[in-house]
Amino acid sequence: MGKTANDIMTARVVTITPSATVGEVAKLLSSNRISGMPVVTEGEVPGLLNKVVGIISEADILTAPLSAPVESVMSRDVVAVRPDSPLSEVIKSLAERNIKRVPVIDDAGRLVGIVSRADIVTAMAAE
Repeated sequence: MGKTANDIMTARVVTITPSATVGEVAKLLSSNRISGMPVVTEGEVPGLLNKVVGIISEADILTAPLSAPVESVMSRDVVAVRPDSPLSEVIKSLAERNIKRVPVIDDAGRLVGIVSRADIVTAMAAE
């Protein structure tokens, strides 16, 4: 059986909340050397931020004021995959939608990881 999203995903996902500011996003992107992250709110478990409500990327914040809330510039149309999604399906989702990352969501709708183009390239190099 081929690789799945679970096999190559990054499990420790940097996230931000809708009420955070563009300035906070810029700091997190820079300090973590990433180009985007999921925007999350509380999910089924109170206090646990795990429900994906958007994605924010470098492109989203380029022209936004640093004080603008994330929810005003984030992309709300989130494409996600499941942990058991075949790698070929993940690649197809990224390519067809011209996106750089997809959150990995479990059966309960919780964020469990993220797959980026870099994760896919790393997996390809390991073959």
